[in-house]
Amino acid sequence: MSLTVEAPSKPRRVVFPFTAIVGQEEMKLALLLNVIDPYIGGVMIMGDRGTGKSTTIRALADLLPEIEVVANDPFNSHPSDPDLMSDEVRQSVEQQASLPLESKKVPMVDLPLGATEDRVCGTIDIEKALSEGVKAFEPGLLAKANRGILYVDEVNLLDDHLVDVLLDSAASGWNTVEREGISIRHPARFVLVGSGNPEEGELRPQLLDRFGMHAEIRTVKEPNLRVEIVEQRAAFDQNPPEFLEKYQPQQQELQQRLVQAQKLLPSVTIDYDLRVKISEVCSELDVDGLRGDIVTNRAAKALAAFECRQEVTVDDIRRAIVLCLRHRLRKDPLEAIDSGYKVQKSFDRVFGLDSSAENAAGNHASPVGARN
Repeated sequence: MSLTVEAPSKPRRVVFPFTAIVGQEEMKLALLLNVIDPYIGGVMIMGDRGTGKSTTIRALADLLPEIEVVANDPFNSHPSDPDLMSDEVRQSVEQQASLPLESKKVPMVDLPLGATEDRVCGTIDIEKALSEGVKAFEPGLLAKANRGILYVDEVNLLDDHLVDVLLDSAASGWNTVEREGISIRHPARFVLVGSGNPEEGELRPQLLDRFGMHAEIRTVKEPNLRVEIVEQRAAFDQNPPEFLEKYQPQQQELQQRLVQAQKLLPSVTIDYDLRVKISEVCSELDVDGLRGDIVTNRAAKALAAFECRQEVTVDDIRRAIVLCLRHRLRKDPLEAIDSGYKVQKSFDRVFGLDSSAENAAGNHASPVGARN
């Protein structure tokens, strides 16, 4: 395949660097693990207004290395992976045709709150299809998000049917559009990130369960940390190029760690006894289905890979399990106990750990924060 030289693109919008974000380690870790293993199934981020949800997600997309795509392809088709190719590109590859390639930033697609299903999934021009005999397809946001990140702010205010469509595509990796007997499908593999404010309503449990991880973020209370956040933002706004240059080494280091983790992930193993204990925690918490077991195993492996290890430890599971299970618990409206606390208590009991000792150990900085 030949590599074409593209004309210089217009300057991109300056984005606040991911490694400069202070606090919110739980959200950052959940996002990084989903980048390492997109099969985890996305992240639902619930928290107060003004806590940096959108800033963090855009910073993550900007941090990721460029990907190689087939030039002028609306689906960001992968040049060699059939599961990430459009049908046209796959046919060209099978015919051993030479495809022009280009490198581009990982796509970051914002889903507007008032988006229609046609805008999301794409539309078929029935008249053109019938008159000219061609499948005239106008790609939607799912096509644009393939191999990237699809961000839905205020997902709890989105129509349930549309949320279902997004989750189906994220789980299967394909989007299918059918109109008047004409059917078109294209790859739609992306990391689905939803955010919302719990004061504005919760997502239905059936939909919430299908997000791989659930991060809860709160407004920082500590005055010193609040001052640091304000000063970081002021320094960035005052001189973005200088601020970006300051954090460039940390950005490159984290980017390299993500690339290495993706390569290492297939070789990471988790001991059978640990897998049994994960399922025991899920069973004890009365988690419906097996998604909780699967996601916890995947997240623990991704965390081990992120820290350049080939074997999952109990600590990996401890740091991932609350993110994977807290939103899958059946809620009693009269119960005031936090679901994350319930998951942690069950984990401590099943794994035979002293919760007080573990909590003390758990206060150390996360691998993300340690690199900031």
